[in-house]
Amino acid sequence: MKAIVAVDQNWAIGKGGDQLCYISADLKRFKALTTGYPVILGRKTLATFPGGRPLKGRRNLILSRNPAFRVEGAEVYHDVADLLKAAPQDSFVIGGESVYRAMLEACDTVYVTKIHHSFPADTWFPDLDEDPSWQVKQEEEPLEEGELSFRYVTYERVK
Repeated sequence: MKAIVAVDQNWAIGKGGDQLCYISADLKRFKALTTGYPVILGRKTLATFPGGRPLKGRRNLILSRNPAFRVEGAEVYHDVADLLKAAPQDSFVIGGESVYRAMLEACDTVYVTKIHHSFPADTWFPDLDEDPSWQVKQEEEPLEEGELSFRYVTYERVK
């Protein structure tokens, strides 16, 4: 299983239920990497999508603590163990914070967009640079979009 995330220099991922910023190149990369694959996300992350609808071209697996939560076009799970049984190995975990924390142990690869900026935030991704069970597999050259500089870093679980 894989995860994909955009973080600032403090590993922050969001504030007030939304991403820290939107980088067009990163959104295109996200779409290119995840289209055709199952995605695992939480109810709050789903709410940030246009119309609160599941992503097209992907099997959407939603993790929600609310037993009454249902959404058309997606599979809803209320238990991490049940979700893990149903999720194919080629799935992408796409957020938010509690879903990343619940599912990271099942991942062997994490695609990180590192934004070279610090944003006000209230949600974070675990700092993989400080975790000895993760190592950098690939780090690309810095890119710029508008005022922001960022780079793509791929981490793999240490075997």
